Amino acid sequence: MQNFHYNIPTQIYFGKGQIENLGENLKKISDKVLLVYGGGSIKKIGLYDKVCEQLKKAGIEWQELAGVEPNPRIESVRKGVEICRQHGLTAVLAVGGGSTIDCSKIIASGVCYEGDPWDQVLDRNKITKALPVAAVLTLAATGSEMDGFAVISDLTKNEKWGSGNDLTKPVFSILDPQYTYSVSAYQTAAGTADIMSHTFENYFNQEKGAYLQARFCEGILKTCIKYAPIALEDPKNYEARANLMWASSMAINGICSYGENTSWSVHPMEHELSAFYDITHGVGLAILTPNWMEYVLNEDTLWKFVEYGKNVWGIHEGSDMEIAHAAIQKTREFFKSLNLPGSLHEIDIDESHFDVMAQKAADGGLKNGFVALDAEDVKKIYKMAL
Repeated sequence: MQNFHYNIPTQIYFGKGQIENLGENLKKISDKVLLVYGGGSIKKIGLYDKVCEQLKKAGIEWQELAGVEPNPRIESVRKGVEICRQHGLTAVLAVGGGSTIDCSKIIASGVCYEGDPWDQVLDRNKITKALPVAAVLTLAATGSEMDGFAVISDLTKNEKWGSGNDLTKPVFSILDPQYTYSVSAYQTAAGTADIMSHTFENYFNQEKGAYLQARFCEGILKTCIKYAPIALEDPKNYEARANLMWASSMAINGICSYGENTSWSVHPMEHELSAFYDITHGVGLAILTPNWMEYVLNEDTLWKFVEYGKNVWGIHEGSDMEIAHAAIQKTREFFKSLNLPGSLHEIDIDESHFDVMAQKAADGGLKNGFVALDAEDVKKIYKMAL
């Protein structure tokens, strides 16, 4: 196991009714806040009114940025920065899913930066200061409520990049599983694929000495496999929603990756799909992941796939290679059971942009992944996914 620095500073208020902790905790960091949310679902479920009630009760002034997109745009970030500067706001409150929280993070850093916030998306080293961020989560998927990462798109350039650092980690997040009851079956399934993909990106690495981290990952994967079908069948099943919500946070908050080299592979490839086609992130991950697994399976990586097959799927019969292939097939079948698309053709993606997408993905650092990949490798995986 490699050396590491443990740092998960975000305070979590988890469970029913935790929104009551919003006002008093937000007041500790600011009394002039930008409230950021998406398409309005928080109003339909009554959460918007509860948030406003908490802000009023705590004597907090606020301005609003509504309409943040599912793949948050740099235009929304720029608008948020402008509002903060215009009204002298000193904190950002995100109420929604990962897209809303991601947008809020780069708004928070952008306010403290003299140039265009897109510079900070392209180079996270330019994030040297940020307003404090708080979050109220409504979707179990990205884990953005407990990490410093943010993914922002500029669709005018067909670009989607990840940024952020410790400065953009939320000061606190409120996680009430009841606020995910209204999430559609499609988004619940896509969110589960995202949680599992985050876990896979941490799990599939070459560090054999990080035994505990691997068991953490396997526990998260088994949690998704157990509870996603329950949440789809019974959207208001609190146990299922709670376990998925906590799995989302734990998959990417660092606990699964400390002590390992976990350079990611599938996410950079999917970001290109989203950048060119604006698809749901988790859907792209569900399509690409089994194909990436098949592509990188070889004699050197076999041990990890056998571990995965035995410990997650309970496959113990057959040769090591048979166990590995069976585990990959189980992964593919699980995503299909959630009614997620299984190929790029199903979401109207063809080979038109494969060359440029593959090169951009490869340039994003794929040479350092579980198995080193170049542009030609990525293109082959895209073709496998057709």
